[in-house]
Amino acid sequence: MTTTRISGERSVDDELLAVLDEWQVAIVANDADRIGSFMADEWVMVSENGVTTGERFLSFVRSGDLTHSAMQRVGQARIRYHGELALLTTRATNVAHYQGVRFDADEWTTDVFTRRDGRWLCLLTQITATKLD
Repeated sequence: MTTTRISGERSVDDELLAVLDEWQVAIVANDADRIGSFMADEWVMVSENGVTTGERFLSFVRSGDLTHSAMQRVGQARIRYHGELALLTTRATNVAHYQGVRFDADEWTTDVFTRRDGRWLCLLTQITATKLD
């Protein structure tokens, strides 16, 4: 994992992981405005269901159709930097409810973050279900 020091205290890796963890807390709180504050306007999520825009995802949260009761990172994250972009891949587990039906997920996620105005914003989230034997 490449690490770059900032302000002598926290690495960029630590800063980015803290952003991801805070975003997950917002998702579990089902707070659409807070969730959206971590996403760039052009954010999309790619999953087995296709491409979902940020606007559509947040509308599901605002309506109460989509809620989360748990979400956390599992294991070590992989972070790579390309200029002002960061690719963050990690495994995550979550418990979601869509229209009242519970879904337990164990997924690999890759988030593409960009640094804008001194903060990290996510541009894209790719989700792949973990295959369990």
